[in-house]
This record gives sequence, structure tokens and C-alpha cells, in this order.
Amino acid sequence: MKIHPTAIVDPTAELAAGVEVQAYSIIGPHVTIGADTVVGPHCVIEGRTVIGERNRFSSSAQIGTLSQDLKHNLDFAGRTSIGDDNHFREFVTVNASTVTCEEDADTVTVVGNGGLFMVSSHVGHECVVGD
Repeated sequence: MKIHPTAIVDPTAELAAGVEVQAYSIIGPHVTIGADTVVGPHCVIEGRTVIGERNRFSSSAQIGTLSQDLKHNLDFAGRTSIGDDNHFREFVTVNASTVTCEEDADTVTVVGNGGLFMVSSHVGHECVVGD
């Protein structure tokens, strides 16, 4: 594991072997990142986010962030699930699921395996993107 000294990684985040977190990135609580994943500079990964192996996040990607849904209850963190071997280019956003109450806390935004998310693309809350 390689974490740049300017990166902020919550002590409860789980980072597997071979994970690299580059300069000025922020990894929040409840985040799990699989082996050999590279988190580029200035990225934010938060929420209840689970990321598979060998993913790459280019500069300024925002993953598992609060959904752009005004009914989201800020008392609950949304969920995001990302598979293996994806590449998220610069400024990509993947919003966590919208959670309005405890009953819908199991909703999730899903990204499969092997995707290329080009510059400034967006995956909205509760979207399911296949392999």
C-alpha cells in the first residue's frame, strides 16, 4: 500500500494490498478498496463504497458522493458498488444511492467490470452500469 503524505485516509477505510492513493485525495469512512487500485490526485471516495480490484481513478474523480437528489436524508450514507478493472478518467462522478429512510438504506449504485468512464461523465444515483 502506498499513500501520499498529503492524502487523507479515514482510519476505518479498508485498503487492500497494492492500493495507491496519490496526492491530495480523500478516502472517507466505510470505504473498501480492492487490491492494486490506483486513486489519482485530488480524488474523493466516500459513502458506503465498495471498490473491486485493479481500478484506476484519474485526477479529481468523485466516487460515492452524495446524490443530486433533494429528498436524500443526510442521516444515512448512500451505497456504491464498483467491480474490477474499470478506469474513471478526470472529473468523473459516481453518486451514491439516495437514502430517504432506514428502509431504503440497501439501495445501491452499481458499476460492473471493465468500464471506461471518459472525462466528466456521470453515473447517477441508483444507476446500474453493466460490464
